[in-house]
Amino acid sequence: MANESTNSPPKNPKKANLLDHHSIKHILDESVSEIVTGRGYSEDVRLSNVRLLMGTIIIIIAVVAQFYPKKFPENKEILIGCILIIYTREKNAILFTYAPQGSYNSTGLVVSSKLPRFSDMYTLTIASADPQSISAKETVRFTKSVTKWFTKDGILVEGLFWKDVDGLINDYAKEPKKSK
Repeated sequence: MANESTNSPPKNPKKANLLDHHSIKHILDESVSEIVTGRGYSEDVRLSNVRLLMGTIIIIIAVVAQFYPKKFPENKEILIGCILIIYTREKNAILFTYAPQGSYNSTGLVVSSKLPRFSDMYTLTIASADPQSISAKETVRFTKSVTKWFTKDGILVEGLFWKDVDGLINDYAKEPKKSK
């Protein structure tokens, strides 16, 4: 179909193992990324690239440390630095974006999610990638049971999930009410 809207869910069903919360979270996070990028936000991969570079450096250090005559933990400062960057910047982030093209009064997004172990409550949060910016908006979030979006066979009911995520993006994008 030539006139197919970009705001409709894809046609291939996504199936998760309902006994594995990592599988459920992965399917939901992947869908969120598709929805957000489908709304015109392009992914910002700079932090991922830095993390890959740091991982490569750590692997090189580990290989050198394996065959170096000195013992561990001579390189602990680098490892602690990597962990702190991941902990302070990424937290539960699943997607960093740039502002949509043509938008002059918007920042990129940080989309994060949580699905605690032994819980069915999925929390999705959308915040500004630059909270200090004058165009940063209020952080929005929702928490819902994953049972609302999956069939008993583990198939994601994408229309329902798509609607919830799209609504959250709309909540983030709308202008804040001004107090008098």
